Amino acid sequence: MMRFARVMGLTAILLGGIASCAKREEPKAEEPTAKPTSVIGVSLLTLANPFFKVMGDAMQAEGKARGYEVVITSAEMDPARQKDQVKDFISKKVAAIVLCPADSRSIATSIQEANHAGIPVFTADIACLDKSAKVVSHIATDNFAGGKLAAEAMIEALGGKGKVAIIDHPEVESVILRTNGFREVIAKEPDIKVVAQLPGGGMRDTAFKTAQDILEKHADLDGIFAINDPSALGAIAAIEKAGRLDRIKVVGFDGQPEAKQAIKDGKMYADSIQYPDKIGKLTIEAVAKYFAGEPVSPEMLIPTGLYKKADADKDPELK
Repeated sequence: MMRFARVMGLTAILLGGIASCAKREEPKAEEPTAKPTSVIGVSLLTLANPFFKVMGDAMQAEGKARGYEVVITSAEMDPARQKDQVKDFISKKVAAIVLCPADSRSIATSIQEANHAGIPVFTADIACLDKSAKVVSHIATDNFAGGKLAAEAMIEALGGKGKVAIIDHPEVESVILRTNGFREVIAKEPDIKVVAQLPGGGMRDTAFKTAQDILEKHADLDGIFAINDPSALGAIAAIEKAGRLDRIKVVGFDGQPEAKQAIKDGKMYADSIQYPDKIGKLTIEAVAKYFAGEPVSPEMLIPTGLYKKADADKDPELK
């Protein structure tokens, strides 16, 4: 009996040791893996215009704060280049795409390709005009109201009487709204006439040439409405070269530092100012809401302000 007890005791010890070893060797449960960073692909209109640089920087800052990787590309005013950028985003299976269309009509096919791939599309600053392309949300300046403000500034600058030209860029929806708003208000003034509306490409050098053509054909011109600040600054250069700064009033649209300085220097009358940083931030906020399954407004418009010499004179950022 004593021997049997010793054997049983030894067996129990061995079994306990085996069980203990088995317990120690049991693999640990895997730690939850971090969710991969969501990539948001952005195609801006151009980085040659500081407005879009500010917007892109704001998107990246807001994206970083929310744990997203925001990849910025630029169409540089080229619709074909932008289409290639969208194709690249689709092939890389980004989580969302943000567009500032180089052409508000032709961009529809690219948006539809993203729709078919199941990638949500958002537009910033410039909208798509083809409603068959599905856009989750459009975030932009209230461009129509901004155009109306620009017209009010022009009426004030001319004392309600004179001949005006518009330097346009009709390929993009935001500019169409600006010029429509401007024309709506000016049409109510019987003594102000729009004598020309020509494309300036939205860039300083092309707007300079457009302004020169306008000045040659209209020796009695009193004012120019330029649809963005690069166009306004190009117009000012042409007016200055022609020696007509004392006669022709320029109203722009954007609120860039160089345009504000031109207002302070008396070369430009006023600017409808917009807020690209707000557009960029709100766009990424809209994407985040969509990712979270929250309702997203189909359109968010940011009011403009009107910046004149009194504002420039007290602006601490100017010389």
